Amino acid sequence: MDILAQMLDRVRLGGTLLFHFELGHPWHLELPARPYALFHYVSRGSATLAVGQGQEIQMTEGDLVVITRGEPHVFYSDRRAKPLRIIDIDRASSRFGVIRHGSRVKPHATMICGNFTVSRPIFGSVLELLPPVLLLRPATDGEWLEAILRRMVSEAALERPGQRVVLSKLTEVLFVEVLRSWISSLSPGQGGWLGAISDPHIGPALKLIHENPEHPWTVSGLGHQVGLGRSAFSARFTKLIGQSVQRYVIERRMAEAAFLLETSDESIAQIASRVGYETAAAFSKLFHRHNGQSPGSYRAAQRAEGGPAQSDHSELQMSN
Repeated sequence: MDILAQMLDRVRLGGTLLFHFELGHPWHLELPARPYALFHYVSRGSATLAVGQGQEIQMTEGDLVVITRGEPHVFYSDRRAKPLRIIDIDRASSRFGVIRHGSRVKPHATMICGNFTVSRPIFGSVLELLPPVLLLRPATDGEWLEAILRRMVSEAALERPGQRVVLSKLTEVLFVEVLRSWISSLSPGQGGWLGAISDPHIGPALKLIHENPEHPWTVSGLGHQVGLGRSAFSARFTKLIGQSVQRYVIERRMAEAAFLLETSDESIAQIASRVGYETAAAFSKLFHRHNGQSPGSYRAAQRAEGGPAQSDHSELQMSN
């Protein structure tokens, strides 16, 4: 089982392009907080990114940054320049054009901006596993990034049937490639759950838990399966994952149960058995404690909504 693929398939990724900027020095952009992740790709020139309290990142051609929590941030060539403020307005169409800002001289920089959305929050957001600001520098195999973004720009330039779906799918591919690149850049022990997938001991343990969540896993049993003693395995698992083995097994079971409630017609008793509980009552009590509603209420709510809704694409609009 590919654990990362399973998680990405179930959380339902989406997104789209928002802007293609041509920026003549001096220029200054301000972006507000958003309820989704934003990505920015410097396709030409350079830019300074400032996030939070004084954190600054120098970006050059080929750099991609993801603001994973949607925090407010600014880009500029000269922070003293009058800022172009980007404010919210929903849009119904998929219009995508070039926005020129700054002086009228030859562009100092060009930048492509878009968003990533993640639905089905009951599984936890994969974005929460990433650092608040994720910067990827050009790699030797980085042609994929430029190719995907170039295809997205050409798709967004003209309104055609199915355009929104195509852009969402391309953004999904972009996000997976971003994750792959980030995971491959991690040193041993870094990256939390995503980094732990590649750990020679914890990775196989995660695979066992995900493949068989119903199994009565114990710290000793899992440690034995992956070649570590109980204490060493427990300490390493908690250090890399950020929670105990027992807690992780419960969360994995609850996530699997939620998925089955959404996507199958199995009874609550059957689902309880499939995720390792002998009685529906014991399962229901834990599910309610974990999710704030009973399994039956959760299923009814999801059916009434037609399943987790796809997030509407939003555009950031400009205001001087």
